Amino acid sequence: MTAAQFELIDETEAEAILRWRFEELVRSGYDVGSALVLASHVEIDLHDASALPRRGCPPETALRILL
Repeated sequence: MTAAQFELIDETEAEAILRWRFEELVRSGYDVGSALVLASHVEIDLHDASALPRRGCPPETALRILL
């Protein structure tokens, strides 16, 4: 999802998407703070972000790669 697409959805749907992204990132191994930052960057592909820690990349390194 691009940032422009995200801006077009209503507030309730936006909250649900951000919550879902956050929960997926925490499940992937990110700490709460990192997951919150990544979840809010909707231009970052969630599958790519989740795959890095699951493949053994330290979450701190993954965060630097993605941002």
